[in-house]
Amino acid sequence: MSVSLENYTPSADEEYMCERHKAYFKAKLEAWKKDIIDGTRETMESMQEEASNLPDLVDRASNEADRALQLRTRDRQRKLVSKIDAALRRIESDEYGFCEDTGEPIGLGRLTARPTATLCVEAQERHEKKERTIRDD
Repeated sequence: MSVSLENYTPSADEEYMCERHKAYFKAKLEAWKKDIIDGTRETMESMQEEASNLPDLVDRASNEADRALQLRTRDRQRKLVSKIDAALRRIESDEYGFCEDTGEPIGLGRLTARPTATLCVEAQERHEKKERTIRDD
């Protein structure tokens, strides 16, 4: 279904996860994934260019610290791409937008803020509370 998404914002006045909602979130997720992949490509290219031999030990150490930070950031983003791919699969299977725990709608506001969300706010809070309890033990 071809849906015009220019200047479109999902509305609670529409049926939850109607075709327009799904198309909107799919486009948002795909654009986010493209930005991450483009950024990764730029990071790798700049790291290859910077691979020159720096004679000064301080410059070399600073360069290595920067590279380590860039690699950690890219690793987090690689994991995010996996979550984006999972969200795109949920859109295709009509599971997107519904809580994995309760089956209830996650909500347009939460999905707009965090398009990869798999839990509604209440289930997420329970999950985080359980994690804190386990961590505190």
